[in-house]
Amino acid sequence: MTHTFDTSAAFTSAAGSTTSAGPPVDGAPGYDSTSGHDSASGRGDAPGQNNAPGYDDAPGYGDAYEAGFTESAGERVYTVTGGDWEQVIGGEDYSERLTVNMGPQHPSTHGVLRLVLEIEGETVTRTQVVIGYLHTGIEKSCEFRTWTQAVTFLTRADYLAPLFNETAYCLALEKLLGITDEVPERATVIRVLVMELQRIASHLVWLATGAMEIGATTGMIFGFREREKILDLLEKITGLRMNHAYVRPGGLAQDLPNDVIRDIQAFLVDMPKRIKEYHALLSGQPIWKGRMVDVNYIDAASCIALGVTGPVLRAAGLEWDLRKTVPYCGYETYEFDVPTSLDGDSYARYLVRLAEMGESLKIVEQCLDRLKPGPVMVADKKIAWPAQLSIGADGMGNSLDHIRTIMGTSMEALIHHFKLVTEGFRVPAGQVYTAVESPRGELGYHVVSDGGTRPYRVHVREPSFVNLQAVPAMTEGGQVADVIVGVASVDPVLGGVDR
Repeated sequence: MTHTFDTSAAFTSAAGSTTSAGPPVDGAPGYDSTSGHDSASGRGDAPGQNNAPGYDDAPGYGDAYEAGFTESAGERVYTVTGGDWEQVIGGEDYSERLTVNMGPQHPSTHGVLRLVLEIEGETVTRTQVVIGYLHTGIEKSCEFRTWTQAVTFLTRADYLAPLFNETAYCLALEKLLGITDEVPERATVIRVLVMELQRIASHLVWLATGAMEIGATTGMIFGFREREKILDLLEKITGLRMNHAYVRPGGLAQDLPNDVIRDIQAFLVDMPKRIKEYHALLSGQPIWKGRMVDVNYIDAASCIALGVTGPVLRAAGLEWDLRKTVPYCGYETYEFDVPTSLDGDSYARYLVRLAEMGESLKIVEQCLDRLKPGPVMVADKKIAWPAQLSIGADGMGNSLDHIRTIMGTSMEALIHHFKLVTEGFRVPAGQVYTAVESPRGELGYHVVSDGGTRPYRVHVREPSFVNLQAVPAMTEGGQVADVIVGVASVDPVLGGVDR
């Protein structure tokens, strides 16, 4: 029987020397079978020769197509002592992989997000998402404040869409109180108005940051330019550019200023032109499309399995929008479409969000047509706290006229105001879950009351937290550069993820 060895391969000894691919076969010229030495070369006891430990007893002795490896002196030694050659090659491949950290301090992770990437060359073989670096204890803090004061904590969760957090929480609380039908119509219309303005503002931040990460700095400038206009409007309405605490249990903190309607109408005229500019700048740009088309693909079935909602789900082909499927705040009476796509890639998510901005403009315009004079808070004074607020030079605060009234003319009013502020109102025992469609998907609030003046438990179903589960499915098997695009297309906000 003739044994053939591949002499092109080399075996490395423990000392680092290189020998032939294997020992000379028995009977070959110059080979002493009794001593195990190669008499021609004078070499003996070299790794890979048949006097190596365990050589005689090794399975597959003499079979050149079975190989194994051992570790010696910190180096890998290959022998013909059996084993699966594919395992050997697989072990070599695995040893060539690198584990790198992207974040938590990284400009493209949208906050303090850490991605642990296992890469082989430029290919991502494994992605792990690590969160928790921005934990602030928002949910727990609500348990130590009154029902109204909790709004000021929850508005800071998703800091790019605070009005959605406020509205979802207040809708849940109003269900527990049994006053859903008592909330004034004007307050409900204004809630929809400010939420849709903020949806556009949030999508503009996504557009600006995503464009910057890909390298389209002009898109970044355009996105933040229009967002500033919306923040100016929200500042006029609520007194603050963010973390508004404007939506309150039973209605709103205060009515719209007199001149803000004109400013909103001017914005409605200007913004559609800007959306066309975004399309002209980016949609047909070869580099933009090359970075996004067929990149970070995920289908609808995977989205459903992972609980993914929002533009990511709709870009995968499923027309699921809580404003249509589970309406709230009268959304069933508004005319608007739900943009979808069947492509499921980053470019599809880009197109869906641009289309959603146009639909939000339609809703805002309908809100302006529905604004009728009336109150913006329920009539029950125990729930309608604080009763009188106004926008001053330093933001929103108690009306000076109201302070003069309770301080100077009515001791009973002062006592009532003091007890209401310090103790709050009681909420019947029970629990409820309410969800709204935020810019990132289903934002749900599970609110539990034990009958006291403070929440027993407030749990937030944050869409950014859930949607981050899709990042490994999107990025594994792709390029390292595409990870940045994938995270941007999910649009996570780490304030909501960690809360």
